[in-house]
Amino acid sequence: MLLKLYFALPVAAVLAACAVDAMPEPSEGEVLFAENCTSCHGRDARGGILVGRKKAPNLTEITARHGGVFPRAMVMSQIDGYGRGKLPREQMPEFGALLAGEQVPVEVDGVMTPTPRSLAALLYYLESIQGS
Repeated sequence: MLLKLYFALPVAAVLAACAVDAMPEPSEGEVLFAENCTSCHGRDARGGILVGRKKAPNLTEITARHGGVFPRAMVMSQIDGYGRGKLPREQMPEFGALLAGEQVPVEVDGVMTPTPRSLAALLYYLESIQGS
């Protein structure tokens, strides 16, 4: 719902709402990934075995699973917990509380959207490792 609220805002309003010195780079997201995601998805982001013998998804194939397009809104929703419902909490924890703080403008489906910096960094990192 949070993402949908910003879709109607003009770009100037979105940029004004974001106090940005510099946009996050994939390397910033890589650090966050290492701290929060590797226990399930592995250091190489190719997935690992979870409790109950289920496998965490290979995060280097997100684009391939979505017809060659990296689904930014879906990925951000999955990380921050907004897309909860498909997976039990034990399989994919909500990281919404970790993703508070400074906002940066991120283009999502053609619309500039204020996004927590750490969420944007993770998004850019995941986008950078597609097909690797």
